Amino acid sequence: MINVARIDQHLSLRRRWKNHFMLGLVTLAAITAILPLMIVFFHILKEGLPALSFEFFTSLPAPTGQPGGGMGNAIAGSAILVALASAVAVPIGVLGGVYLSEYADGQVANLFRWTTDLLTSLPSIVVGLFVYATVVAPFKSFSAYAGAAALAILMVPIVVKTTEEVLKLMPQHVREAGLALGLPRWRVILFVVLRGRLPAVMTGVILALARIAGETAPLLITAFGNRNWPQALSEPTPSLPVQIFNYAISPFADWQRQAWAGALTLVFLVFALNLVARLWLARDASGRSA
Repeated sequence: MINVARIDQHLSLRRRWKNHFMLGLVTLAAITAILPLMIVFFHILKEGLPALSFEFFTSLPAPTGQPGGGMGNAIAGSAILVALASAVAVPIGVLGGVYLSEYADGQVANLFRWTTDLLTSLPSIVVGLFVYATVVAPFKSFSAYAGAAALAILMVPIVVKTTEEVLKLMPQHVREAGLALGLPRWRVILFVVLRGRLPAVMTGVILALARIAGETAPLLITAFGNRNWPQALSEPTPSLPVQIFNYAISPFADWQRQAWAGALTLVFLVFALNLVARLWLARDASGRSA
């Protein structure tokens, strides 16, 4: 006679071994993905941490070939460029995401969605060349306006896509309830849908800020940079990524040391923005579940 219990035990053992095997593969894949990131991070930490000081964040670059100085002007310039880009990209991106989420049908929406997807995959250097041809060359000057325009173009499609996906998560019956109360559709969208998902929308905005904060290629041919504090938005404006690039390729050991410190500062900035975004998103999720 067939021993049913023994067969079941054998099949159960095989299932457990298969489960352990697949779990091991997934764990190995996760470690393989995380390991290069951790190696890069600890190397930047090792090289950049000794070069960090109060002077690094508050001083201008030292004259060529002389030790000392800092990247205070580049940090201030990056803050100005990101703020200008956000002032333009956030309203456009949020409104675009609302349009794709709430008015998704029609050829215009499909064309807008296709254009947004195309912009998302566009190389940043191409955006820089476009801004150079349309802003820098006609006005014959590098400027903060040009750098912010390039960053805004890179930021808009990210905000559009994140806003669209976030608003689609709002249950349809919430919209219908607002309309049933006699509210105009624009009020339902603005005060019910968008307001209810505002923390998640802001999370997408923060992630877009982290994305553009480290861009170098478009700023090389738009904002260009200088070695002084930012004076006017119509003049060449320093930025942290460009300063890191210039110092990294220099022959001076002290500048290369400061390049590592700048890279570490940029990594911490991006890490902080991502952490804030995740905490905000977690708070939004816990608030909705409550």
